[in-house]
Amino acid sequence: MMLNINLEKQDIQDLSTLAFYEEFLYFIRIIIPVLILMSAVTIGVLVIVWLERKISAAVQQRIGPEYAGPLGIIQALTDGIKLFLKENIIPSQGNYSLFNIGPILVIVPVFLSYLVIPFEYNVILANFGIGAFFWIAISSVVPLGLLMAGYGSNNKYSFLGGLRAAAQSISYEIPLALSVLSVALQLSNSLSTVDIVEAQSKYGIWSWNLWRQPIGFIVFSISSLAECERLPFDLPEAEEELVAGYQTEYSGIKFALFYLASYLNLLVSSLFVTILYLGGWHFPIPSFFNSIDIEWNLFVREIFGITNILLGIVVTVVKAYLFLFIRIITRWTLPRIRIDQLLNLGWKFLLPIALGNLLLTASLQILLL
Repeated sequence: MMLNINLEKQDIQDLSTLAFYEEFLYFIRIIIPVLILMSAVTIGVLVIVWLERKISAAVQQRIGPEYAGPLGIIQALTDGIKLFLKENIIPSQGNYSLFNIGPILVIVPVFLSYLVIPFEYNVILANFGIGAFFWIAISSVVPLGLLMAGYGSNNKYSFLGGLRAAAQSISYEIPLALSVLSVALQLSNSLSTVDIVEAQSKYGIWSWNLWRQPIGFIVFSISSLAECERLPFDLPEAEEELVAGYQTEYSGIKFALFYLASYLNLLVSSLFVTILYLGGWHFPIPSFFNSIDIEWNLFVREIFGITNILLGIVVTVVKAYLFLFIRIITRWTLPRIRIDQLLNLGWKFLLPIALGNLLLTASLQILLL
């Protein structure tokens, strides 16, 4: 009798240990892709910072970063280490809680946006049915963090920068959402980012939504640039007017979080332009490999599948960085506009155009049906 009881206890302990290991492995399977994605996009941001400095230097006939590594390629990394080691100063009369929460509310939603970005058909962390609107919804939290940062700093320049950030985001989120809705309505019948890319896969470059939604592409590009607060739309941190806007009182790692969030947002918006309008991971020229029958050899099929995945990731990243190049050139081409011009452009021009484009798309769908 005692032997049976001991055996049952041992079985229960073994099952408990097995269940623990299964849950632990499940947690590892979730956390490892997240860590890989966070590391990859952080490296991508370092590359963007280096490219922007080099391109900006070329535009202004300068050399740019040169001494920190080959061609100055680790300059951004050294700047990040410097900011990490600097003293973290908090304003004595500021709101401590809001001052600390602000950078967190800015950086976390931007990282969450990468959950719904497909770098290839199966290379996506969360294939939501409303992936595109998930990005727009989660991005709307960022101005709240900027407003908290500005208010908690107890500085009039910071507070004005926070107010400008909130007004600018509200003004340009609506045209942005209407452009995404036009794509989903006419071309994909879905808000899943994977479905939107697959709808552009048939005829290569001629299947891109860029040709079928040119108005939406222009509105989306301008609105996403304003959402990133890049020149000529960097009113919340205009140095001639507001010192540095909501960043004025920040130093050290908290300032680095704002800096990182700005470039992460720039990268994620370029990736969404690639997904929504430039065919995503599909090559601009239709590949003849898709018609080859490779069922006869399992090894060749596996190699072919891995190659396709790697090629899709490379194509997605290259398209995004080419669009980033246009945005970097725009920074040194157009002058900063005034706050009244910014709001007029959003409410009086982009919003009616985006709404008209949506109505035109809906009308064409009804006529075609």
